[in-house]
Amino acid sequence: MSNTAPTPAPSAPAPGARPTDSASVRRHNLALVLRHIAAHGPCPRTRIAEGTGLVPASVTGLVADLAARGLVREDGAAGAPPAPASDAVRTGGAGPGTRGRGRPSRPVLLVPERVLAISVQITLERLRVRLTDLAGTVVTRAETTHRVPQGDPGALARAVATAVRGAEADARSVPGALLSRVVVAMVGPVTSDSSHTVMAATDFGWTGPADLGALISAELPGLDCPLEVVNDANAAALAEYQALAARRPQPPHGVAYLKADTGVGGGLVVGGRIHDGSHGVAIEPGHVPLALDGPPCACGARGCLAVYAGPEPLLHAAGLGDALRTHGKDAALAALDRALHDGDPAAVRALGAAGEAVGAAVLGMIVLLDVEEIVLGGYFADWYRWLAPAVDARLAGRRALAPPLVPPITPGVLGEEATLRGAAALAREAVLDDPGAVPVL
Repeated sequence: MSNTAPTPAPSAPAPGARPTDSASVRRHNLALVLRHIAAHGPCPRTRIAEGTGLVPASVTGLVADLAARGLVREDGAAGAPPAPASDAVRTGGAGPGTRGRGRPSRPVLLVPERVLAISVQITLERLRVRLTDLAGTVVTRAETTHRVPQGDPGALARAVATAVRGAEADARSVPGALLSRVVVAMVGPVTSDSSHTVMAATDFGWTGPADLGALISAELPGLDCPLEVVNDANAAALAEYQALAARRPQPPHGVAYLKADTGVGGGLVVGGRIHDGSHGVAIEPGHVPLALDGPPCACGARGCLAVYAGPEPLLHAAGLGDALRTHGKDAALAALDRALHDGDPAAVRALGAAGEAVGAAVLGMIVLLDVEEIVLGGYFADWYRWLAPAVDARLAGRRALAPPLVPPITPGVLGEEATLRGAAALAREAVLDDPGAVPVL
């Protein structure tokens, strides 16, 4: 596999789609079976057939293929404990827990440690790294301060490459594991083409495009898996969507996400997939103008949400500008958190003003996107109780006029782990979409 930033693996055909050639049919069916096992396993082949709509004979062959790649195994194999009798297949006149002429039916389960992925989150001051398996379980984690100078994508690429090498060494220590992908989550709009170009990152002093994926890959000549760069808010949006779906009887079709941490960003998830527009740069609410004559924004416009609710304006409004300059953004935001919990009037006023701006942005998202729920993340979630009154006041008129058209506004539940969990989910989806890309053992 190439170590350049590739086009992401194509999605498995949507339900009802009909692959047009035998290779596509095989790939589609392998994905169906692996997804079912990942979601419902351990489960016997008959249940896989029922759940996927495939005939049992096909399921047997597909399971054998997945097993040859090390992605699944029969429960009870390789020293695993046998499955309970309730999970076994009962057919015809055979006794409990048997199939056909008394042959025990052993459920099939995922082998999550077969495939590992590295996720890297870039913040203004830190790199956060996770090595996760196919079930999303964290194998190792690391965090470091990068101290990269403003306006230098190359320096940031070198810092990321160093972090990836450490996680790659951890992956090599897991017997039989395949490193499937490295996903780097970066602030700013990131194109969805094969270059994964960061179009701009004003918080980092990047005023023009930077092919961060290529820069990182050049620092990792021995990396034998795809590397891609994604927008951090898109990754967080996917993770919060999946967390939301897990709490509901039916997953919502469309969820919009609005967050603030390093900057102000957002994402849109439709049908469980990130929707990032024609070029990968859709849903950037931080740079949607809210006022025609508002303060100038680093993006070149005026009155954007970021100039009212971004970290620097918020800290200055709360009287913590000196703390920002002296101790950095993370320390200053921690000071603001303490001030809010202490009831400091300046901090509370600053959050109220930010809430008005967030409420205006939410109104725009409602009419443009028509989603079922809007999730607030980052410090918008941490400080939701100080933001909510002003947000609700902005929405009151619309709620009075057309209540069904105003979706619930809820705080995210994943905190600072959202971006890394979303990046790991993107790597996992690539394997579930195309398990045939995993080599046979």
